[in-house]
This record gives sequence, C-alpha cells and structure tokens, in this order.
Amino acid sequence: MHDRSILVTGADGLIGRAAIARSDPACRIYALVKEQRERPLPAHSVALVHDLRRREDPPLSEAPETVIHLAQSARFRDFPDGADDVFEVNVGSTQRLLDWACRRNVKRFIYASSGGVYGRGKQPFREDAPLGAAASIGHYLASKQCGELIAQAYAGRMIVIVLRLFFVYGPAQNPTMLIPRLIGDVAHGRPISLQGPDGIRINPTYVTDAVDAIWSAAALPMSVTINIAGPQVRTIREIAGIASEHVGRHPQFSAQPGDGAGDLVASIDKMTDLLGGPKVAVSDGIRRMIGAPTSGEQEGRSECWPH
Repeated sequence: MHDRSILVTGADGLIGRAAIARSDPACRIYALVKEQRERPLPAHSVALVHDLRRREDPPLSEAPETVIHLAQSARFRDFPDGADDVFEVNVGSTQRLLDWACRRNVKRFIYASSGGVYGRGKQPFREDAPLGAAASIGHYLASKQCGELIAQAYAGRMIVIVLRLFFVYGPAQNPTMLIPRLIGDVAHGRPISLQGPDGIRINPTYVTDAVDAIWSAAALPMSVTINIAGPQVRTIREIAGIASEHVGRHPQFSAQPGDGAGDLVASIDKMTDLLGGPKVAVSDGIRRMIGAPTSGEQEGRSECWPH
C-alpha cells in the first residue's frame, strides 16, 4: 500500500478538478474519469479512464490509502428515464468501490453525499436530524441516502466519512446548477421564480471551502458524518441581488404564493469543529465566478443538485 496515495472519482467535475488542483504535491493522486480528459492534470496526478457503471475493479495496481468518491450521475434530473444510470453511479458504483476498498485494505473511504437528503425545514439541519422520506426528496436524493447507508455499513472495516455537501458552486460550473443559473438569469433578464416572497434560505458552499473540508476529512482518524456548507445563510432573492451588483442588471422575480416547503440550511458546527469553518462569503464567491476564466481552470492551493 502506498501511504500517500489517494483515488479520486469524479475527477473531472467541479469539486474533483478543484480538489486535485489543491492537493498536496507530495501525495500521489489517481484521478478517475469516465472519458479521456483534455485538460492536463498536476504532475503528481495519474489519470485513470474507467466507467464506474462497469462491474469491474478500477484499473489501479496499488491500493491507495484513501478513496474520495465524488462521482455523480449526469442524469440526476432525468427521472424516470435516467433512473438506472443514477442508481448505477450513485449506489452501484459505491457498493463496488467499497467492496474493492475493503478487499485491498484501504484505510479511509470518503463518500460525497448531498445536504438535500434532509428534505426541507425551518431550522438548520444538524447531522443527527431525521432524513427526508423518499417520496418527498425524489429519486436522486433517495439514491444518495442509499449510498450513505451502504458506506456506513463498512465502518467496522475502514474509516468511513460521509460529507453532506450543500449547494457547492464555483467557476466554470454547469450553468444549469443553482448559483450559475441565478447569475445567468439576472444577467439575461430572465424572471427568477421564488417560493414565497424571498425564496428558500440556503448556505451555499464555494468550491474551495468544499475542497478544504474534503482534504481535512482525509486526515480524520474516525468514521463520521459531517455537513459541508458555507458561512452565510441567504435567500434566493438576496443571492440574486448580490449577482446583480456584479453583472450590472436588476433581477426580475416571479413570486409564488405561500411560503414554500421550507429552507435547506446546514448547521456547520461539526464542520467547524472537525474540519475548520468555511471562509468564502456569497458575495466573494459570486465575484470569483464572474471574474473567472471560462476555460474551466481552477484556483491554486490556499452543484440545485447534485450536492
């Protein structure tokens, strides 16, 4: 076993790219991607092309110390047509990776779940809060719950860390995700639909805060579940207002009657205690997104759904 090696799945996604860019050069990173990537990896990284839906082991000769499982199905909104793909990536591949990690005596398995597993509520969600029912949270988030349960069942065999990520955003993110979509709606004058007068309250996570939390989790000596969220709670109306300050255009809103189904705010007490608190305010994160290169380059060291 290579004591300083880590396998990162979903390495070509927003979080995966940033995680590898901010990783310790002394650590050997195996970056698992579904297809051959065009962007070069850091020198201490090795690209592994492997479709996680295939029922075979990753093409890796050595056993890494840690697996960071970030991969997500791209068809998370396509229900029921994409349900099999969501299951195979979010549940099937998780089980296969856990089994492989157990057989190879991997020390630590980090599973990227979603804050959406809680459903909605008026108070910040602590990690011991009841999870939402499948009928209310939908198929994608139900699959993330399943992944959590499967991973936690291996806690007696290795260290299992579940990270519940809340609305991660950052440069070059898929424009259909919540924060870039809000920025785009403001910039192009498209009306933003609000649940209630101001929309739901969230504490979104800038990608560098998420990555710092992941690397801190990779040093934890025990199994644990931790919320990963940003330092500020803001309504959708407030976030759109922040975006308007940077794009120079007033947001347009379409308010829906009632107060919606509740908010999705994380308690970050455990995150702060175990991993360090988030640092990037929403206004700073949006400024970084708007001023970032469009090539997908991420910053050096220091996604609505999925996550």
